[in-house]
Amino acid sequence: METAFTRLVGVRHPVVQAGMGWVAGPRLVSAAANAGALGILASATMTLDQLRDAIREVKSRTDAPFGVNLRADAGDAGDRVRIIVDEGVRVASFALAPSRELIADLKAAGTVVIPSVGASRHAEKVAAWGADAVIVQGCEGGGHTGAVATSVLLPRVVDAVDIPVVAAGGFFDGRGLVAALAYGAAGMAMGTRFLLTSDSTVPDAVKAAYLAATVEDVTVTRAVDGLPHRMLRTPFVESVERAGPIRALLRSAGRASSFRRLSGLTWPQMIRDGLALRHGKRHLTWGQVLLAANTPMLLRAAMVEGRTDLGVMASGQVAGAIDDLPSCAELVDRIMRDAVRIIGALPGAGTE
Repeated sequence: METAFTRLVGVRHPVVQAGMGWVAGPRLVSAAANAGALGILASATMTLDQLRDAIREVKSRTDAPFGVNLRADAGDAGDRVRIIVDEGVRVASFALAPSRELIADLKAAGTVVIPSVGASRHAEKVAAWGADAVIVQGCEGGGHTGAVATSVLLPRVVDAVDIPVVAAGGFFDGRGLVAALAYGAAGMAMGTRFLLTSDSTVPDAVKAAYLAATVEDVTVTRAVDGLPHRMLRTPFVESVERAGPIRALLRSAGRASSFRRLSGLTWPQMIRDGLALRHGKRHLTWGQVLLAANTPMLLRAAMVEGRTDLGVMASGQVAGAIDDLPSCAELVDRIMRDAVRIIGALPGAGTE
């Protein structure tokens, strides 16, 4: 199924495996790429050396195009861009809108730039700066999220820009792909659905928790890092919501120190990242900025260590509609077969 997005990035199918911290590693990304989707490697939780090694591992597993996701506000974003360029990665995606300078550096090297956006004005800004496409995520999506549903946000963004738009938030099957295309998108991105595959390295106990969840078990809370964050509701999340501010700050300070050691960041770099976060979210107190350091370690506890009792499980609402663990190849094949069948069965399909 050829679209403006597949032509842009060179993949067979208009499907994107989202870059998820601690989840989207070389095994999942290469499996998604080999299935004909665009796999995106999550780099925010990697050191620079780990990022370079991960890119090379993906390249050893697949000849298909893939991408790397970056935090645009990270203190070492420029260094990560240089690694992407040096290693010849096809796509750079961003969790936040990148600067005009980062976009220019990537495009000068022939890299396709695809920021994620949560509003039409953000899409207009990055398009004006030279972004090649955008991923737009509605509030149904997992992790940090906005308040507008995909069904409302997506057509607004499609109408606002002349570059390919990829829809995210609430997608998990062929019906969703057809709906995204009908809204004017050139493809769809999925996080939770790819997390729940046999190629995902997420521990079995964590996958079981996702599979057992209903739609009502997926909640949005600000208790973890001060920002709206969609995740599975668990006893641990409820305990974090009940914790007082002093207890929460003490916990987060310890986790910030742990993340610094794991990530290879220096304290000045982490402080700069905190300043950048607060600059973009002026309503956050300094206490909430410190709480934001919780997120990488709380996600790691679940996604790497399998601690459903002490970790956070970011989740889209679609977790309540998923009940199996196919391989990436099986998943993408099923999505595309269903999409083609649905399009062919629409009233008037194939007629002038």
